[in-house]
This record gives sequence, structure tokens and C-alpha cells, in this order.
Amino acid sequence: MNAPRTSLTGAARVAGVAGWPVAHSLSPALMSAWIEAAGLDAAYVPFPVRPESAERAFRALPALGLAGLNVTAPLKQIALQCAEAVEEAAKIIGAANVLTVTDKGLRAANTDAAGFLAALAEAGVDPAAGPALVLGAGGAARALVFALVRAGAPEIRIANRGADRAAALARDLAPKAEIVDWAARDAALAGAALTVNATSLAPAMDWTRTAPGAAVFDAIYRPLHTPFLKAAAARGLKTIDGLGMLIGQARPAFESFYGAPPPDIDARALLAPLAETAP
Repeated sequence: MNAPRTSLTGAARVAGVAGWPVAHSLSPALMSAWIEAAGLDAAYVPFPVRPESAERAFRALPALGLAGLNVTAPLKQIALQCAEAVEEAAKIIGAANVLTVTDKGLRAANTDAAGFLAALAEAGVDPAAGPALVLGAGGAARALVFALVRAGAPEIRIANRGADRAAALARDLAPKAEIVDWAARDAALAGAALTVNATSLAPAMDWTRTAPGAAVFDAIYRPLHTPFLKAAAARGLKTIDGLGMLIGQARPAFESFYGAPPPDIDARALLAPLAETAP
């Protein structure tokens, strides 16, 4: 790894992550480590952006000379609406987590789905191996359901506190999905090969209803070992934290911002200790 730089030149490519809040994000630590390892004249910084200011902020990116932004909750739908060009996944999912500045304006992409599948592959989990239960129906759930459909999951069950939102998600992305009442989510564990938490909470589950060998994924990565995953691990289930998805979705964003793939470093070893600390 190259020695840390103490300054940037006027030609530095600058990108960052926007959200509200954004202090919890580990993207700056990851992207900065890649920048340093690659020896780039570049920087990556957090931008706390209020939802009511997001449209103005995003539309100002070309004028400010930024290379682009990763976008986190609750700004992903606003980011999509501000782009002149939208990649297929972002258009179908209905949200963008990457805005790249091009000579034709902003290009929106969604790399969350690819990051999720990368995390499953890293853990040796095949999403096409059996039914999947998805908890939640918000922006994160939309990306994960999109990924499961594309990966060939044979059956998708969606449980959300608001049935209308779950039905809308199924209608848009997975018409054959089964809508499960939130109170019946434990019963929906039966036969599920993969259970996915796409909520911002740690839903209590009766893991005794899950078959041995099933996998459990939590999109949350801070803390790394969430109560949701701890309870599943205590039952002997295979658990997958959200760090793999974070790293997986960041790789194409880095290349989009800086024009080269990220260098090969042990990103998990770098981020895991940070994930267990308070932001």
C-alpha cells in the first residue's frame, strides 16, 4: 500500500456518499482505503444531505466538479429522479444508490442488487436453491427482491408491516411472490432456504421453524452481529452480515467514479472492527 498522501492536487477526482444521516456509513473508510492503495489523486467524503435539499444538491454535482456520489437512505428515490440517464436495474427497482457525473449529466445506477448477490456468493449461498423470505418492503427490499428474481429464486415470500406496500413491491418486481401477514412471518419460515432482513430493525423470529442448513442475511452492517443474526446463529443457521453487500455494491461505484476497478485489499478485515463501533 502506498504511503498516505497529505494533500490533493487541483486535478483530484472527488466523490462521496450522501444520506441523512450519513455518519454511520463505512463507505468513506472503504473508498479511501482503495484510493490510497491505488495511489490515486482522489478523495471520497461524506455529505449529510437533508431530504428537502437533496434535489438541489444532486443537480449541483456537475457544477461543483464532483465525480459522483453513492446515495443512501432516504435519498435513493430522489437521486433517481434527478438523473438524465438511468441504468436498467435502477429503473426497475425505482431507486438509485449511485450518481455518476458524465458529460451528458447525471447517470443513475443501482448496485445494491449486485452487492447482495456478491455477498451470497461469497458465503456459498445459491439464491436459486429454495424459497426466500424477505422481511420489509422499502427501498432496500426492492433491490433485494429484484436480485432474487434475477438469480432465479423459485419462490419469494414478502412480509411487511404494511401489506399494501408489500403488495406494491410484488406487483412491480415479483408478481408471483406470496404476501405474508407480518404476524404470520414465523410460519413463513417453513421451508425457506434463505431469510432476508431488509428492514432497519431486528425483527424477532422463531428460528425453530427454520430447517437446519438454511441461510439468514441481514442488510444492516453496523453493528456487524445484529440481534437478528445472533438469534439465527444460536439456532445453528448460516448467517451473512451486511458487510459483504456493502463491499460488493461499492466496487462498481468506485470504478464509475475513478475510472479503474478497486485494488485488491482485505476490505472485510479493514471494515469489520469499525462496524462494531458506534458511528
